[in-house]
Order: sequence, then C-alpha cells, then structure tokens
Amino acid sequence: MDAIDERILKATQNGIPLKRSPFAKIAIELGISEQEIIDRLGKMKEDNVIRRFGASIGHRDIGIVANAMCVWNVPDERTEEVGAIMAAFEEVTHCYERPRAPGWDYNLFTMVHSYTQEDCKEVAAKISQATGIDNYKLLFSQTEFKKTGVRL
Repeated sequence: MDAIDERILKATQNGIPLKRSPFAKIAIELGISEQEIIDRLGKMKEDNVIRRFGASIGHRDIGIVANAMCVWNVPDERTEEVGAIMAAFEEVTHCYERPRAPGWDYNLFTMVHSYTQEDCKEVAAKISQATGIDNYKLLFSQTEFKKTGVRL
C-alpha cells in the first residue's frame, strides 16, 4: 500500500456518491484516472487490505429496530464447532469468542437484528436448538449512540 492507496481509502471511507461516476471527484483530487482508483481498490481487496467494498444500509431507517446481543455459555472444547454453526445463521451479523470474566460465564457472543424482539428470541431459540446450547441470555439494545466502521 502506498500514499495514493491511503488517500483513496481516506476519501472513500465515509461513502461515495450514488451516481454514474462516483470516483470522478477523487480522481481529479489525486491526479489519477477513475479506472486507476477502481484498479487500486480491487488490488487492495485482493491483498486483504480491505475485506469488501459495498453498501451499508441504515437498518433502523428501514424498520429493523430490535437488536439483540445473544451471549452464550459454550463449553470451551466446543467453541470452534458451535461458533461455526452460529456464524452460519443468516440472521447473525457478528459472532465472537471472548474470555469469560468473574461472575460472567458467557464466552460466545452473536448479534442478531430483526423487526421485533420476539423475532430475535425466535432466532436465538433456533440457534440453541441447532447447537444444543441452552445457557444463554439476550441483551437488547436500547439506544444507538454511535455506529461507524474502522477509519484511517
């Protein structure tokens, strides 16, 4: 990655305009062609500098207002197996293993978004049935204070 790649990332990290030539302004600012920007983004994706380049939808704006962090107490020897099963659920947007803490037995965390809390509860029940893990809690979001991706 060179200085131009870094400038491309900084120029696109907050989004690009929804129009026929979304990179035109950036290309002029950098003194390169739009095609070079596209090629460089493709190379950065190929090199795993960026994982993806896509649209992000404001889920609350389209009515997806029930967000549940499902915390699971999974036997340590099953975390890989169970984590893979949980991550395969379409409704799960994040799946992490985290260390247990004193008084906190939960080590796997999944995030589920839906239209209602009842829907989130049903997804958790399906995950529980698929994994055989029945020791879990749902922590519902109340207020979103900030949501951004990683920034340079």
